[in-house]
Amino acid sequence: MQVLQPPGWARPRGYSNGVACQGRLVFVAGQVGWDRNEKFQAPDLVGQVRQSLTNVVAILAEAGAKPEHIVRMTWYLCDRNEYNASLGEIGKAYREIIGRHYPVMTAIQVAGFVEDGAKVEIECTAVIPEGA
Repeated sequence: MQVLQPPGWARPRGYSNGVACQGRLVFVAGQVGWDRNEKFQAPDLVGQVRQSLTNVVAILAEAGAKPEHIVRMTWYLCDRNEYNASLGEIGKAYREIIGRHYPVMTAIQVAGFVEDGAKVEIECTAVIPEGA
């Protein structure tokens, strides 16, 4: 994976502006913060982010992919203020589950989710390098 960082641009924190890669594509549908039994164990945003990322990693593993193969993530959030207030804790959970790997990311505030009680939904695309 090649990180695309135009000369003179400030380095983004916690994500990349762009990436280029080749390999097998893996698409992960939006994952809310519930467990394998579709039950929310955490009512708070940080707990749901942790579970959503855990779900993403489990699905990637089914394709033989690892967190470092993620090239794009989209985060859908109900409350941007809650997200911004929790960035330190969210970052810690992210690093524990995904590592210090920062793909292209977008975060969007939405009006709500189909699943009652959801506070976040995370989808991603991964690329398993050729020959891996």
